[in-house]
Amino acid sequence: MITAAIVGLGRWGQTLVNAVQGKSDKLRFTHAVSRDPARVRHFTAQHGLEAVGALDAVLEDASIDAVVLATPHSLHLEQIVAAVRARKAVFCEKPLTMTKADALRATEACCDAGIVLGVGTDKRFFPAMDALARLVAAGELGRVLHLEGNFSNEVAARMFSPWRDSPDESPAGGLTGTGIHVLDSFVRMAGPARRVGAQFLSHRPTPDPLDTLSVLLEFESGVSGMLGAVRSTPAFWRVHVFGRDGSAEALGRTELVLRKSGKDPERRLFQPLDSVRANLEAFAEAVAGRTPYPISPREMVDVVAAFEAIVKSAGSHGWVQDV
Repeated sequence: MITAAIVGLGRWGQTLVNAVQGKSDKLRFTHAVSRDPARVRHFTAQHGLEAVGALDAVLEDASIDAVVLATPHSLHLEQIVAAVRARKAVFCEKPLTMTKADALRATEACCDAGIVLGVGTDKRFFPAMDALARLVAAGELGRVLHLEGNFSNEVAARMFSPWRDSPDESPAGGLTGTGIHVLDSFVRMAGPARRVGAQFLSHRPTPDPLDTLSVLLEFESGVSGMLGAVRSTPAFWRVHVFGRDGSAEALGRTELVLRKSGKDPERRLFQPLDSVRANLEAFAEAVAGRTPYPISPREMVDVVAAFEAIVKSAGSHGWVQDV
């Protein structure tokens, strides 16, 4: 079992701890970094965490194998580099960084030092999503032609935080909170994007946002894509892959529908699992040297490259070429 420090104990930092603490035999948190340790005293005591006020304190602690970052996105690069210098494995919440250039710096620093880097795009661990990706990789749908995905929810309104209203921390509406998970699934199955065109429509400002993001994508592989993200609508997940010989659609965490010519649609159901725990445990297995982390540094960079291009396109109302 590896030992880790959680850095940032907001809503999602606490979600990460809750996913594994006392439940996993692969990773446990021993320390927590919070700007205000007194504010989270009840949570840290409940989970047996030693609370400290600065990242340096855990980076200097030889008993800690890894740091898990649930911090503002703009801080990720410098914190990843600091972890690498301290020879700590690092798991970073999504988006890894806000620009492709910074993603390259982060991944190269880790690769050069032989440090495991994980990223919080946990939705690829949904059982239905894993099954969908395996169908595509096995060629069961034939040549892949087109991808469609939508991840929408009401979190921005129900759990508003100032960072959700910051163009620096949360650009393009639902892209940062939800859309990037769809991007990750697209890159996994179609490879890097070549160009994107985005439309962002806002009908009501935060703290109760009502906005939509619509994106067209062209991938270097020749596959086309459509991505949607709506803030302030009931939670919904859908990724649909269209191939020459069939299509397959992941709906939510555990349902997949396979369609092939001349046959009735086939509905497959999977046992649910905690995708956040699955991601953290995959990271822990990589840190322990047992299995490679399933999200490659190249995929991490390609996702951030598409993310950055969508932000630019949404702001300029035009296509962004050469992602």
